[in-house]
Amino acid sequence: MAELRALVAVKRVIDYAVKIRVKPDKTGVVTDGVKHSMNPFCEIAVEEAVRLKEKKLVKEVIAVSCGPAQCQETIRTALAMGADRGIHVEVPPAEAERLGPLQVAQVLAKLAEKEKVDLVLLGKQAIDDDCNQTGQMTAGFLDWPQGTFASQVTLEGDKLKVEREIDGGLETLRLKLPAVVTTDLRLNEPRYATLPNIMKAKKKKIEVIKPGDLGVDLTSKLSVISVEDPPQRTAGVKVETTEDLVAKLKEIGRI
Repeated sequence: MAELRALVAVKRVIDYAVKIRVKPDKTGVVTDGVKHSMNPFCEIAVEEAVRLKEKKLVKEVIAVSCGPAQCQETIRTALAMGADRGIHVEVPPAEAERLGPLQVAQVLAKLAEKEKVDLVLLGKQAIDDDCNQTGQMTAGFLDWPQGTFASQVTLEGDKLKVEREIDGGLETLRLKLPAVVTTDLRLNEPRYATLPNIMKAKKKKIEVIKPGDLGVDLTSKLSVISVEDPPQRTAGVKVETTEDLVAKLKEIGRI
């Protein structure tokens, strides 16, 4: 019987199919009345943890999310996919908007210690801020080995074999547990939660705690100066010959 326990971080983000709109005061993006869902990379992390459990390699999967009350919907999705229980670190909406990778990593590290887990799984990045920092910072706070951008994860005794994609091909790491792993797109294809599992998820436990219960200060040292739409792309210019192309590039200062 497996004795390993996994903690999976899941983030509530604006749905990938929604067109993002910047607030008129340029302090952020419009979130009111906008469809939210689980970050796609987090779905991959949940799927991998559940697959490890189905192989009897992990005995418990705990889903955790930081943010306002609506984050419980995201946790319920993870529970419907197969996670065993959830932890909601409740943060007021105004504070949640200022949450960065550093603050979330501190929360995850404290929870990993409190829950005595052997594996922390996260998506490699979130599609809203694209930071790609939380997993690395969590490993740093815990002083655990890390495998980022995992495209294959295999448990070998007390070690974890992680294949990751790099510019030159594939890199293979062997991590001594406990460890932190961030998931890439090619690791798996997340399952759809079935209706029976969605109904079962409603009965699964979600523990609600405050950051202060973990001794974590969420005060951010960063401030957003302005959020703006990207500039509109200008129309291209057709040229007839190579000489015309070179002349045009010189004209606009590209060569």
